[in-house]
Amino acid sequence: MTHFHRFGGAAAIGQAVTFIIGFWVYATLLGEAGYGSLSADPQNHVRFLIDNKSLMYTWNLTIYVLFGILLLVHSLALHDRMKGEAPHLMQIATAFGLMWSTVIIACGMVANVGTHVVTTIYETDPEAAGTAWQSLSFVVNGLGGGNEIIGGLWVTLLSVAGLKSGHLPKPLHILGLVIGLSGLATTVPPLTDLGAVFGLGLIVWYIWMGISLLRGK
Repeated sequence: MTHFHRFGGAAAIGQAVTFIIGFWVYATLLGEAGYGSLSADPQNHVRFLIDNKSLMYTWNLTIYVLFGILLLVHSLALHDRMKGEAPHLMQIATAFGLMWSTVIIACGMVANVGTHVVTTIYETDPEAAGTAWQSLSFVVNGLGGGNEIIGGLWVTLLSVAGLKSGHLPKPLHILGLVIGLSGLATTVPPLTDLGAVFGLGLIVWYIWMGISLLRGK
């Protein structure tokens, strides 16, 4: 057990915290306001952004940028822990982990820059701002969770490598397989609602993984 593995464990628990914050903010504030619903008037969403700009900036930084940084540390720590027994599988899994980290961080940057642009346009052209918000929402949703193929592949491959290597508890890797496959299933249009299963399941998986890495063997 190295200090780097413990950093990975702390990062995993940090990822769980960002997910909890994300779900809480959405359930208590964004969901109640109808933010993100494509059936609502886009200009209403822009006005919501204007009224809650600081909240949205912080939310995007937390659930995207901070999460992506923690994911990078967690992914590299797991690679270092399990590469001995499953080197090739861990190389592929880690590549997807780093790819997911990059995409998620980019999503947060796009979301915050886009928020500033949309709210600025609204001052002179509310209709154009509504159209810009729709374009922004498609990009952010596509990168940040409209489907979970990259994250699903990372968790699935890690779980297979974990079962093969014998590192960390076997039930943890079985749970990871279930969660990872639910993420992959979101690529099928009728099964997109499984994204909630993927997200909520990851909270448990991150906490369990974090504790396991912190405790060592």
